[in-house]
Amino acid sequence: MVYRIFFVSILARTISSCAGAVTAQPPPNVTVPALIIFGDSIMDTGNNNELVTVVKCNFPPYGVDFPGRLPTGRFSNGKIPSDMIAEALGIADQIPPYLETKKNSYDLTKGVSFASAGTGYDPQTALLAV
Repeated sequence: MVYRIFFVSILARTISSCAGAVTAQPPPNVTVPALIIFGDSIMDTGNNNELVTVVKCNFPPYGVDFPGRLPTGRFSNGKIPSDMIAEALGIADQIPPYLETKKNSYDLTKGVSFASAGTGYDPQTALLAV
């Protein structure tokens, strides 16, 4: 089975969507089994809940439009782009944070988010691109 990475295409379509809805679809005959997410607050699905940091959003009003109406650590009142992309691709309703202690091994087969809000610029990360 051949997997193709087309995240850049999905991201471009997501950003350029006038209505704000994610309409990304994989090319014909391509299966996307999972999403691995990296980023900052816009993609953080709750990793900061498990970190010692003042950059948290696990309190109201965050999450008021999220299923269950509870704050999840997402820097949003509802779903964030990674949730929308995963849902549009038919992978999952939401992608769990890597540091979440309640996730199960099945969740990992759909993908995971390593994003952390407030990550800022670290010169060491530039070395990863070389």
